[in-house]
Amino acid sequence: MKKFLSSAIIALLTLQFSVAQDKSMFSKEIFTSGNDTLLYRMLLPENFDAAKKYPVLIFLHGAGERGNDNEAQLMHGSKLFLRSDIRKDFPAIVVFPQCPKNDFWANVKFGDGKSGDRFGFQKGGEPGKAMQLLMGLQSYLKSQKYTDNSRFYVGGLSMGGMGTFEILRRKPKAFAAAFAICGGDHVGNVKKYKNVPLWIFHGGKDTTVPLSKSEAVVNELKRLNRPAKFTVYPEAGHNSWDPAFAEPEFLSWIFSYKR
Repeated sequence: MKKFLSSAIIALLTLQFSVAQDKSMFSKEIFTSGNDTLLYRMLLPENFDAAKKYPVLIFLHGAGERGNDNEAQLMHGSKLFLRSDIRKDFPAIVVFPQCPKNDFWANVKFGDGKSGDRFGFQKGGEPGKAMQLLMGLQSYLKSQKYTDNSRFYVGGLSMGGMGTFEILRRKPKAFAAAFAICGGDHVGNVKKYKNVPLWIFHGGKDTTVPLSKSEAVVNELKRLNRPAKFTVYPEAGHNSWDPAFAEPEFLSWIFSYKR
């Protein structure tokens, strides 16, 4: 029994070490604008060649991963992009920015919604500091000689899904396609996404960000005859990102688009 327990502990530690080592493949970076900074992690394609041009995917994390450790934002999604088959089939620059602890990717006024609604999505308005920095980071990446400006993509989960809608309406011409998982937005902003192809995901039993938040965006997109895919997982709660990441066409759909 002792031998079995020791083997199990060793296996667990080895797995944890392996995961930590994999995440270290995301370099630690800092984007600075004036006196403000945005921490981010970046994964370059295998056999990166600065003389070539690569697509860029910006991944926006949820509220629970905010902070200043430049680490927590890799909790969800990073493993997908570290898979050897994914790196081989989709050579891209993958960027995980980290929203500061007391900020939010999107313009949301908490407790301002009707009927006790937790999220009061704002129509229009100025971007928050985190969004300003995020847009600055996107512009910086666009200026690099090794990035393909016709193939920038953005997506995220929960707060990051909300941030995806936010940056789409502020910089619709910057992105070739986008995905939003368990997010939401004010329907008055939807027309500003222009014609950026969107794949939206949500859990049918999500009690953190209700399904109705994505449904409102999708219904408005349909009314405007805009391109959008909508996938609902009837039995999923807030974690609709794991089944979304498992969709066979998830990345092939995203990377198929070009501006």
